[in-house]
Amino acid sequence: MSIQQSHTEVLIIGGGPAGISFCRKLKKLKPEKKITALRPEKRSMVYCAIPYALEGLFDHHKTLKRDELITDTGAILIQRSAKEIDLQAKRVVDEAGDVYTADVIFIATGARNMIPPIEGVDAKNIHTVKTQDDMERLLLALDNGARRAIVIGAGAIGIEQAQAYRARGLEVFLVDMASRVLPAMLDEDMAEPLHETLRTNGINLTLSSRVARIEKKEGKANRVVLSKGNHIDLDPENDFICLAVGMSPDVELFKNQGLEMNKDGIIVDSRMRTNIPGVYAAGDCCSFFSGIDKKPISGKLATNAVPMAKIAARVVAGKDDEYPGFFNGAATCVYDYRIGSTGFTKELARQRGIEPVIGWGETTALFPMMPNSGKIRVKIVADVKDLRVIGGQIVSSLPATDKTDIITLAIQRGLTLKGLSKLSYSAQPWQSFMPAQTSIVQACENALDSFMEKNKEIVYPDVLECV
Repeated sequence: MSIQQSHTEVLIIGGGPAGISFCRKLKKLKPEKKITALRPEKRSMVYCAIPYALEGLFDHHKTLKRDELITDTGAILIQRSAKEIDLQAKRVVDEAGDVYTADVIFIATGARNMIPPIEGVDAKNIHTVKTQDDMERLLLALDNGARRAIVIGAGAIGIEQAQAYRARGLEVFLVDMASRVLPAMLDEDMAEPLHETLRTNGINLTLSSRVARIEKKEGKANRVVLSKGNHIDLDPENDFICLAVGMSPDVELFKNQGLEMNKDGIIVDSRMRTNIPGVYAAGDCCSFFSGIDKKPISGKLATNAVPMAKIAARVVAGKDDEYPGFFNGAATCVYDYRIGSTGFTKELARQRGIEPVIGWGETTALFPMMPNSGKIRVKIVADVKDLRVIGGQIVSSLPATDKTDIITLAIQRGLTLKGLSKLSYSAQPWQSFMPAQTSIVQACENALDSFMEKNKEIVYPDVLECV
């Protein structure tokens, strides 16, 4: 087969949320642009839907995105991986040996599962959760006699996987070295009710314990030994382990290219430009800063990747725009609980040198006389030096994303506790608590009352008023 050489105005490396969003936005702004996208995966996926496909709520093929999301724009999609690259020359060679040159390169390679340095982690029955291949391997294990699964990592991905396996009838062990589940999203007090519900639903939860080693039999894991000396046995022919300990940027291809990077990915400016002219990047492969304190922070979420990519497209199209930073609004489910989190937790604020002011609000999720009215609990985190809102956590019996997004907007707009306490809200028996109160306002008022009680001599006239 002869090697093909071609030139394109814009070459996209990667086909996930950032790659798709960049392509569609740039084609909308500049329809005449010649764009080629290299995507190594068979199909792009809706990653967040994987656990629910594994649970059997719908056919797993529904997690796959249509290639037409790219090709309908007029862009060329090539399902191959990039193998060699010269960023200075804007030259890429794919796995088949074909060569592409471009005026602009947009890097959207995303992230890959972090593999912890544990003895035995290369066992054949250890799986990760990210790609179509990962999903299909897990489906095969679930459909072919698995009776026990160990999930290492109790963040959102690990918790969702654990629930999916339990729903399929497996005995499930969920292990994390942290003292609580969802440690990046929730403080201890907000996570505590989730521990009880996980255990009530049959998940064996082990916290404050790390995996010391994984023992193997004929290349497959048959025992996980924990740091406290206890162990969990597996049938190596049927049972499996799922690793869910975090993500790392997929940037191996770009090393030794003069591209500025750190452990969290490619360093970009607010316009998604790298240090190499004509090379842009966005999404999980990038390192960026918090929109709250402007210091570096991880933000490997599709809801960050998409707006970053759109800004890159606008800049490439000749318009100006800037990304304000990560606020990291996120959500998950723990059985009947709906969880939302944004900004800094109390613990993270202190780690970053901010003394927090805390407030809580709790109401029923519906009018209290309504059937199954449930509860919603909100925690607000503010900066003691100016009382500006810097974080929020929600544990609710109803969807939490809408309230999470309200708090995120408050953080983005620099609202203080007083400002957010002025929130004008709606009420309806099937959708909220009564008009007398809403949990976000209640949490802000609680934080203000607590602050003023402890700091009677301190007055912040500029920030105690609505901004």
